[in-house]
Amino acid sequence: MLPAWLSERLVVPVIGAPLFIISNPDLVLAQCKAGVVGSFPALNARPPELLASWLERVTRELAAHDAAHPARPAAPFAVNQIVHRSNDRLEHDLEVCERFRVPIVITSLGAREDVNARVHAWGGLVLHDIINVAHAKKALDKGADGLIAVCAGAGGHAGTTSPFALIEEIRRFFDGPLALAGAIATGRGVLAARALGADVAYVGSAFIATREANAIEGYKQAVVDGAAADIVYTSLFTGVHGNYLRASITQAGLDPDNLPGSDPSKMNFGGAAPAKAWKDIWGAGQGIGAVREVVGAGELVARLAREYDEARRRLAG
Repeated sequence: MLPAWLSERLVVPVIGAPLFIISNPDLVLAQCKAGVVGSFPALNARPPELLASWLERVTRELAAHDAAHPARPAAPFAVNQIVHRSNDRLEHDLEVCERFRVPIVITSLGAREDVNARVHAWGGLVLHDIINVAHAKKALDKGADGLIAVCAGAGGHAGTTSPFALIEEIRRFFDGPLALAGAIATGRGVLAARALGADVAYVGSAFIATREANAIEGYKQAVVDGAAADIVYTSLFTGVHGNYLRASITQAGLDPDNLPGSDPSKMNFGGAAPAKAWKDIWGAGQGIGAVREVVGAGELVARLAREYDEARRRLAG
């Protein structure tokens, strides 16, 4: 179950997933003002000093929005932190998040008790993304408040377990905040995530094809034109398995049907030979077939909310 300060501000139960390179203050502000959680990876703010500027703008503009719209305040925002030991920016970025009291921190690639304690000290909520039950239990043991189940078909770093299986198993031992990621790009998908037992859907790829997203037009159009068959699952580019657009792999001079593996002990989140992830190799999930055009983020949220309500009414008879 989500805390009331979060759930009561959502127009539709959705978290906009943090998209490496793509998510920026423009996108996050549009998402939050439209009524879903907006998020960005701390690593998107480059150089590191830019993070404080981003957070100052986001907090200031959301406060102004809330003052102007007291009956419908914005949804809260989140910052994603890569807590793997290879992230040499983590301490700096946590200090900046603490200064601005970021309400939600999404942690990835390793569960860290010390990080969770830091976030809790300023009153923040920690959601940790996981791909299996073992990772889920470890994250909770180390103090995460909630989980993001990254299932088969999710964009970027993703697992291979069916959401029907993973959500069911998690709910046997955890009744706290739970988000579901994996090919969700419609309001019907959001409702399905709720029916499975998740509190909120984690939507990423659909937001690539928005005007506010920091993605080149070719990337946005590839999402619009693509379908599930255009997604390739590989560990080559960062050392961790993820889903990528076939067209971008081909454009990089590689054969998407004959990719070698990589050494997971040499994870690289800024780029990897022979092409840079995520600049040249474009992440996306299997749900892109539902994306028909490039729209504003607010328009996308409105569509999700409309489809969600229509699906609920239809099921109610």
